[in-house]
Amino acid sequence: MKRILPYLSIALLVFLFFWQFFIKGLLPIPADTIIGLYHPFRDLYTKDYPNGIPFKNFLITDPVRQQYPWRELVISLEKKLQLPLWNPYAFSGTPLLANFQSAPFYLFNILFFIMPFVVAWSLMVVLGPLLAGIFLFLYLGNLKISKWASILGAFAFSFSGFFISWLEWGTITHVALWLPLILLSIDKIFAYLTTKKISNIKYQISNIHIKNKKFLLWSFVFIFSLVSSFLAGHLQIFFYLFIFSWVYFLARWFQYHRIFNILIAFLIFNFLFLILTSIQWIPTLQFISLSSRNVDVLDFNNPGWFIPWQNLVQFIAPDFFGNPTTLNYWGVWNYAEFVGYVGILPFILAVFSLFFRQDKKTLFFGAGFFISLIFSLPTFFAKIPFVLGIPLIETSQPTRLLFITTFSLAVLAGLGLDNFVKTRNRKIFYPVISFACIFIFLWFLTNFSDPNLAVSRRNLFLPGALLIVSGALLFVSVVFRLGPVAIMIHIIIVGVVVFDLFRFGWKFIPFTNKNYLFPSTRAISFLQRNIGEFRMMSTDARILPPNFSSIYRIQNIDGYDPLYLLRYGELIASSERKKADINPPFGFNRIITPHNIDSKIIDLLGVKFVLSLSDLKSDKLKKVFQEGKTRIYKNTDVIRRAFFVQNTQSAFNKEESIKLMFANNFNPRETAVLELENTGGGEAIPPERWNKRWSKGKAEIIVYTENKIIVKTNNSEDGFMVLTDSFYPIWHATIDSLKTKIYRTDYNFRGVVVPAGKHKVEFYSSLF
Repeated sequence: MKRILPYLSIALLVFLFFWQFFIKGLLPIPADTIIGLYHPFRDLYTKDYPNGIPFKNFLITDPVRQQYPWRELVISLEKKLQLPLWNPYAFSGTPLLANFQSAPFYLFNILFFIMPFVVAWSLMVVLGPLLAGIFLFLYLGNLKISKWASILGAFAFSFSGFFISWLEWGTITHVALWLPLILLSIDKIFAYLTTKKISNIKYQISNIHIKNKKFLLWSFVFIFSLVSSFLAGHLQIFFYLFIFSWVYFLARWFQYHRIFNILIAFLIFNFLFLILTSIQWIPTLQFISLSSRNVDVLDFNNPGWFIPWQNLVQFIAPDFFGNPTTLNYWGVWNYAEFVGYVGILPFILAVFSLFFRQDKKTLFFGAGFFISLIFSLPTFFAKIPFVLGIPLIETSQPTRLLFITTFSLAVLAGLGLDNFVKTRNRKIFYPVISFACIFIFLWFLTNFSDPNLAVSRRNLFLPGALLIVSGALLFVSVVFRLGPVAIMIHIIIVGVVVFDLFRFGWKFIPFTNKNYLFPSTRAISFLQRNIGEFRMMSTDARILPPNFSSIYRIQNIDGYDPLYLLRYGELIASSERKKADINPPFGFNRIITPHNIDSKIIDLLGVKFVLSLSDLKSDKLKKVFQEGKTRIYKNTDVIRRAFFVQNTQSAFNKEESIKLMFANNFNPRETAVLELENTGGGEAIPPERWNKRWSKGKAEIIVYTENKIIVKTNNSEDGFMVLTDSFYPIWHATIDSLKTKIYRTDYNFRGVVVPAGKHKVEFYSSLF
């Protein structure tokens, strides 16, 4: 019973944090932002909430704008035994598996196959802190520290500012939670490969057999954990985890006298990891190479790219600059990006460990804490990767290094409590007194009439009180070293940390009514009935924002993804600028929401319905529906998804292509622009046939699914058919089951030459 008691304690604490889900049925999903921020959902509740339904945290919208819709689409395709390669519901078609955050191969996706999606997603959120706590408890126990210290460290990590900030994303925490298990498996591998020889031959033989079995077991755990972390769906956090794991391995390798065989084994394990995850990273690298990731990003000199120096105060007073849930945050940019809080008492213990515990473990994690901070703050060293323009790193915001910072602090807190319990070292009061001085300084600093400073002063009360309580508990611990009182003090210490982090977490995290999660409205039902093969667009970011339409299987030209196709971004940028200008920056910053309704590119994209919160005046728009403030207009000039053109023009590069498309006499219904470069495999059309007239036949889409499109055609002579879905290498085409070439057409779309007569043209997606 004693062995499982710590695990039961961690599970109980997680249950208590999520009690509203388990007991009241509220979801750990920010569904309140759906009906509180966006139309037509606000229109649905307008009778009860004429000024809009209340929502808790406006910062937490990405889980319902990205991760939840992507995973829902992924699972729906996997249940049909299809690879989730393509998402036709955003950006006029975009890669799905390759965007990485859709996490199609993650271990815990199994939950979605055995229970309702919303329940499985909620359990995924719960599993984040639960598994992080258990794995870190196991790792800290392997470092030979007490169970109380291990529980405190585990809890400080799994409910830290980093975990709370990203908890409801369902991806970032699942990447991070595997780190302690990876470190534990590294330690176990070293332990079983470096055990001293035993003189007794018989015992030695049996011991080698046991060692080999355990070595294989922990080798499997290492590879399994690394693969699971990678497939959980956030590349940047995994990159930090991977680097940290390698540094940890090398530190252990030097500690164990640089045994060559262990290095070879570790290289083999990492090679196996690369092979096992190739189904994910190969498509992702291909997508990155074709995306706008390196051209449409924020300048690293912008405020908030690094953690501002003043935000270090959030390590002891997380709400010093206010909190988004109380709508009084007055700090730089995004509150959630800067919170490295692990609790007052764990931070005291971590600082105590840093300065007064002298061993290699403390040195390593102390270095992890300081180095991660150095590269997340606006220091000279932190700016080097961005000045040099190192690929991938230069587009990644370094504030996410708080993952390593908080993990290191949690381990140091466990080491600090363990050292204090064993030594009752009174130097523990040095950090207590230092923090008290900082609080006093901040108290006087905020003693002005400025309303922002009034918020800061008010938010110093609770952390200050917790500091006093923590100091008192540590003082009592010095006096009562042994006996029941000492055990009671340990329980109270953990209780104070639980109260501290639960208060912090509950303030930030919303639990919402399940009826708020993507409800149906009359406007959405109208679109679903009438959209057909066409797409929609919004003229206002408050209406059915990007990726929402995926839930309702409504195709949209909008999109929100850190990765989107460069060609599509350039085309939309030109459309918005009303000229052939494809030069970055585009100004999208990961969110594409076109507004130029009069552009012929909008017609070419197949936009049949335009949504607006105000009356629109355009000769081609006709109002056909309204729900509350949400107006739906029909575009009478819309072009069908698949159609034949009468003329084709050739272009030798994308610059020439975009100029031809924005020429005054260009009519996308009659003419298509073909590019000579980068058009994929197959037989090329001879140049003399590119600028010519074609037979303009009929094209009818008879099958349209995420991974397959079938078009029935009929034309008297050879024709050229355009399909206005994004051009991408995973798409292939056949005509009557014979492979044919797809040409990059009209800058971003697909085109095929169709022989005379009746045919069946099939487009299908495939990794190979």
